[in-house]
Amino acid sequence: MAERAAIVTGGSSGIGYAIAEMLLDEGYAVTIAARRPEKLQDALASLAGDGRELAHVAGNMASEDVVAQVVAEHQARFGRLDVLVNNAGVGVGAAVADIDTKRLDMQLAVNLRSIVLFYRQAVPLLREAAAQHHNALVVNTSSISGKSGEPWLSVYSATKAGVIGFTEAMNKELGGDGIKSCALCPAFVDTPMTEFVKQNVAAADMIRAEDVAEAVRMLLRLSPACVIPEIIFQPPGAMPAGLPI
Repeated sequence: MAERAAIVTGGSSGIGYAIAEMLLDEGYAVTIAARRPEKLQDALASLAGDGRELAHVAGNMASEDVVAQVVAEHQARFGRLDVLVNNAGVGVGAAVADIDTKRLDMQLAVNLRSIVLFYRQAVPLLREAAAQHHNALVVNTSSISGKSGEPWLSVYSATKAGVIGFTEAMNKELGGDGIKSCALCPAFVDTPMTEFVKQNVAAADMIRAEDVAEAVRMLLRLSPACVIPEIIFQPPGAMPAGLPI
C-alpha cells in the first residue's frame, strides 16, 4: 500500500486530471471524484497503470452527502489522507441583471461551499498525517478572477475570491497543526471549461493544466517550515493580477 494518499475533486479532466496523474506518478494512492460517471470512467482507464493505487467516487460535489461519501470511501480504501485537492468548479457567465438563481446557487455550492465541507470532513485525517510528517497539504483551485473580479463572471469571481479568503483563514487556523493550504489562481487554462473563450484566445496561448500540476508537485517538496499560501499563473507580459488596467 502507498505510504501517502490524496483526494482530487474534479479529477476526471483538465487541472484535476493533471494533478491526479502527477500524484500517481509521485507514488500517492489517489481517489478521484467527479460529477459525471462516464467521464470518470474514461479518466480511470487512462490513469490506471502497474502499481498505481486508484479509486473513484462519482457524484455532485455540491451535495453534503457526496462530500462525506468521498472522504469515507477514501478512508476505507486507503486509511490515510496526506493531500486534499479541492478542484471541482463550475462557471456560468451572465450580466448581473440576468443572473439565474439556480445557477447562482450552483456556483456557490460547488466552488465555495464544497471546499468548506471537504475541510470539515477531512481535517481529522489530515491532522493524523500531519502528526507524522508535519506536511499535510490542501490545494484549493481559485482563479485569476478571484484576484480581480471579471464582468459577466461576477458570481464566479466572487466564489473564487471566497476560496482565497478561506484558504488564508485555514493557514492561520490549521498551520500550527502542520496542515498547509494553497490557493491556485490561474488565468485561462487550456481545458474543456475554457472552450467558450477559445474563439478569442487561442488554446496555444493558454496556460497548460500540466503547468498547474507541476506547481503542486513543487508544493509537495517543500519543507514543513515553508508554506506558499497562493500561486498566480498568468501569461507572459500580462498585467499583475489585481492591478487596474
